[in-house]
Amino acid sequence: MMDHVSDEELMPVEDSVAGFKRAIEAVVLVAHDPVEPALLAQLLEQPVASVARWCEELRAEYAAHPRGFELARVAGGYRYQTHAEQTPYVERFVLNDQKARLSGAALETLAIVAYKQPISRAQVASIRGVDPDGVIRTLQARGYIDEVGRDTGPGQAVLFGTTPQFLEKLGLDTLDDLPPIAEFIPDADVVEQLERGLRSHPADIADESGGARPDGDGH
Repeated sequence: MMDHVSDEELMPVEDSVAGFKRAIEAVVLVAHDPVEPALLAQLLEQPVASVARWCEELRAEYAAHPRGFELARVAGGYRYQTHAEQTPYVERFVLNDQKARLSGAALETLAIVAYKQPISRAQVASIRGVDPDGVIRTLQARGYIDEVGRDTGPGQAVLFGTTPQFLEKLGLDTLDDLPPIAEFIPDADVVEQLERGLRSHPADIADESGGARPDGDGH
């Protein structure tokens, strides 16, 4: 016969869950980067599924009682960030930090890499029409892009892609969360041209143009 379990015996379990949630809050609060559920599970010595559920419950709790911050899932992990509604006030606070702002050329290059990765310097140059070396070095130094491989064609040019820090800065969980280009370019003909150029494989671009692929010398 199954033994009767009293309410008093169940209370420590509920208290433990509350304690684990407080531990999650403490770790995420001091972490520099988004904390993955697997790492939290290791620290708490609890199943990953349970930790992921507790994180989502915390997110729901914050959403039910709106504050100036939220627990967001970003780049595969969790972090605290300011609530979107507070953006105007946060922008005023950081307005004087001009050094952290990227130039228009850097933002343009970053967008090309984000939508067309992996991509070489030569391919970026063919899209922008200018030498991207300086901008690429800046984006690498900021930690937004990095070398992700080598082209299989002649010269084996270095290929670049975005980093987890790029996702973190934009508040995205994966690259699939990037907004469609059409949201920013109203002309349908331009949208079609850019989407074909930014999302298709380099070999496809060469086939469409009837010419050779961009020179892959890495410069």
